[in-house]
Amino acid sequence: MSGGDLLAGMQARGAETLAEGAVLLRGFAADEAPDLSRALESVLAATPFRHMLTPGGHRMSVAMSNCGRLGWVSDRRGYRYDERDPESHLPWPPMPDAFAALAARAAKAAGFPAFAPDCCLINRYHPGARLALHQDRDERDFAQPIVSVSLGLPATFLFGGLTRSEHPRRLRLEHGDVVVWGGAARLVFHGVAPLAQGEHPLTGSARINLTFRKAA
Repeated sequence: MSGGDLLAGMQARGAETLAEGAVLLRGFAADEAPDLSRALESVLAATPFRHMLTPGGHRMSVAMSNCGRLGWVSDRRGYRYDERDPESHLPWPPMPDAFAALAARAAKAAGFPAFAPDCCLINRYHPGARLALHQDRDERDFAQPIVSVSLGLPATFLFGGLTRSEHPRRLRLEHGDVVVWGGAARLVFHGVAPLAQGEHPLTGSARINLTFRKAA
């Protein structure tokens, strides 16, 4: 398939090109959201959500958990990946097959056919929670993309440039939307504006974000 045919097919399926290497796949995960939610319950039974601390000692407004071989953690020692949950000292739960399969399909649809994540960072946003502009740069291989899945309440995703000073675009993400960024866009600054009040049939008064990475 030619590059033009691939782009046309993506557009027909509701894909939006955000930048070179960055694609928004509208509704890509909507049909399988109930299966993802059930798989998430088993993960959270082993590693419940918690509010981590920044290196400066501030409590994050977003509650987090992880699954996969590695998990992303933050505390006064810094940001890093670890093979064990720092609270239980046990390995993180295995990544559910439904998670890994979705991440691989989304990456392939965005032009990254060999993506095999070893970490899923799970974020829970309640109204007022936000994520400041940042780069994902704790991973070893920047050739691997980031795959971000939105479930539940809509959110305003801030998609910036390669410097913090660049004014970010504001993109409304709905339930089931997936954003993939890699290649030239792999180190863009991004974040989430404060979540608005609302209620969703699947997640209640929350937004769940599954972010897949190849960390090691």
